Amino acid sequence: MPKDNGRNDRRSRIAYLAARLMAEDGIEDFALAKRKAARQAGMPETRELPTNEEVEEAFRTYQQIYHHEEHRKRLRVLRETAVRAMRELARFNPHLTGSVLNGNAGKYADVNLQLFTDNEKAVELYLIDQRIPYKSAQSRLYSGEEMRTVPVHTLSDHGTDIELTVLSTLDLRGPLRTSPEGKNIERAKLQAVMQLLAEA
Repeated sequence: MPKDNGRNDRRSRIAYLAARLMAEDGIEDFALAKRKAARQAGMPETRELPTNEEVEEAFRTYQQIYHHEEHRKRLRVLRETAVRAMRELARFNPHLTGSVLNGNAGKYADVNLQLFTDNEKAVELYLIDQRIPYKSAQSRLYSGEEMRTVPVHTLSDHGTDIELTVLSTLDLRGPLRTSPEGKNIERAKLQAVMQLLAEA
């Protein structure tokens, strides 16, 4: 069957617009970026939406064309911030995740860390003991088909937010996802993040 080039063009346009929103407006939620992009393009049909992978590819292209040097410097600063936080929180086996790890960090990106502990209250007690200001919330993650609600503490390092997702040490054994159909969340230990910095 011949390809529907019109449909492919529409998907590519939405992917580009979503990538631009993520790069310029700091939107990190793929679904939100795609919905806004579809509205901007006058194509609200959800069947036309590109995959997250297509948007990621468009984002990399956009950054390469419009913000290459700025993006490279910003990514380095964010990874240095991550290293500082991971050293500070070493007792909780921190792993870097998200856009700072995969290199797609936009202008307003946060640093996302997963902490693994047998006592989730220990993280909060440590922040209090060290007099580190933070805000608490919750997030949903999926382990297999099981939906989990986990604590998230947000603190700041020179204007950059650092999100700490607190997980059980048992969660190291298997992959986690942000949605039932989503990709497994990639994560990296301190040594791997330092290697990324050394290679930059």
